[in-house]
Amino acid sequence: MTTRSNDEERREDLATSAEPEKRSIDKGTLRKVFWRAFLLPSCYSMDRMQAPGFCYSIMPVLRKLYGSDKQEFTDAMMRHQEVYNNTYACSPFVLGITAAMEEQAANDKTFDVSAINNIKVALMGPLSGIGDTFFWGTFRIIASGVGISLASQGSILGPLIFLIIYNIPHILVRVFGLKYGYKLGSSSIDALVKGGLMAKATLAATVLGLVVVGGMIASMVTVNVAFVADFGSGMTLSIQEVLDQLCPCLLPLVLTFGIYHLLKKDVKPWVIMVALFALGIVGKFIGIF
Repeated sequence: MTTRSNDEERREDLATSAEPEKRSIDKGTLRKVFWRAFLLPSCYSMDRMQAPGFCYSIMPVLRKLYGSDKQEFTDAMMRHQEVYNNTYACSPFVLGITAAMEEQAANDKTFDVSAINNIKVALMGPLSGIGDTFFWGTFRIIASGVGISLASQGSILGPLIFLIIYNIPHILVRVFGLKYGYKLGSSSIDALVKGGLMAKATLAATVLGLVVVGGMIASMVTVNVAFVADFGSGMTLSIQEVLDQLCPCLLPLVLTFGIYHLLKKDVKPWVIMVALFALGIVGKFIGIF
């Protein structure tokens, strides 16, 4: 009886030792993310915007969670090469939530990692709207007004006051954004997964992300047809007006989907860029654009 009991204990010990060790993020790792986030805009890319900087900022978390597995580490890095653009001061909040979600993904193999980018895309629009309004449209103007007023009087405090007024809320938002972003993510994700709400949250984030992408196409992609058909007797027909009546921003949408289709077909980005340059030059020369 004693021997059997000892065997059972050994099996339990082996089963316990076979369980994978839980991967977690410590304060030191989050501190590294905080300091790296200041350099987020330093490697801006025209095709992926702040994605390289975001990947650089989240790198300590990825190394901590996936450093022992090269393939997992590579996959995690590639996840954060998707287009990302946000007000710099608000990015630590997104980094905190992303860190919590990566931690969950590292410990739960059934976790849907596509939810990570969906959440990032969903947060970009609202946070950019809030961040740009407060930091570029409010704090910067107030700080500039006070600083310029002092500097115009010959006071050396002008530039110092400008930096202080602007950076106090800037630093506070960064510090508490990262802290509470991580806490919000780690405490909410478990409840979402266990309650079956993660799938719904992912769907909602996907829909919101597509809305954001649609807005970006309409505001950032410009294709105008300059050609106007002349039928004589003062009768003309603007092709652009006809297209706008059918569907506003129709050509930017068609162009975007066309480029997306080419990329899915593994056409090199530089080939697409050269083709667009050539199309624009030829179209302008013959009067289409």
